Amino acid sequence: MDKEQILENLATAVLEGDETKARENAQEALARQMDPLEAVEEGLSRGMAVVGQRFENGEAYLPDLLIATETFKAAIEILQPEIEAQQKQMAKKGTVVIGTVRGDMHSIGKNIVATVLETNGYDVVDIGVDNPALEFIEQARKAKADVIALSSLMTTTMPAQREVIETLEEMGLRDLYFVIVGGGPVNQEWADEIDADGYGETAIHAAELVQELLGLKK
Repeated sequence: MDKEQILENLATAVLEGDETKARENAQEALARQMDPLEAVEEGLSRGMAVVGQRFENGEAYLPDLLIATETFKAAIEILQPEIEAQQKQMAKKGTVVIGTVRGDMHSIGKNIVATVLETNGYDVVDIGVDNPALEFIEQARKAKADVIALSSLMTTTMPAQREVIETLEEMGLRDLYFVIVGGGPVNQEWADEIDADGYGETAIHAAELVQELLGLKK
């Protein structure tokens, strides 16, 4: 099996949600002394991008995205030791602190966004659910984050997104971070109202938004 076939198999494994195929081809890549990062970027990530696009277009559904993600991770487990042995790192595009705001215990949407961001090459610090404004800010400071992503799945907790932005402004820190918002009841109008830097309607949109915002820093 040549390199191109292995890369194609890795991409297909993610598309099909076939963890066995993903692991076998990851092992084959290592056996043939392929660059493990090439296997990630030209194989696994290519498949993940297609799944993400299908999800965005309504051609795939949440279970499909989750299965693809688990398949991606299964292959990464095989490749990761060799990546570390070569003292290589995937080129990270930036750091995102993500969490659900104060009073909101929902995590599924946040988790999907975090996973999509990770598979698109971002360092993600997931601080979980029910986070007050100062927790977002402290974690962003510690991580030297570029972006703070605020999730709210209930209308009653949406004001907590505004609170984070207002607290950043009061502390004189607003210019240090891009702040994006998302969640079931959230929309672009709300993002504009609270002076967020953007709104991610879906996980794929959120990843595209982060890429667009970080491009403004260059």
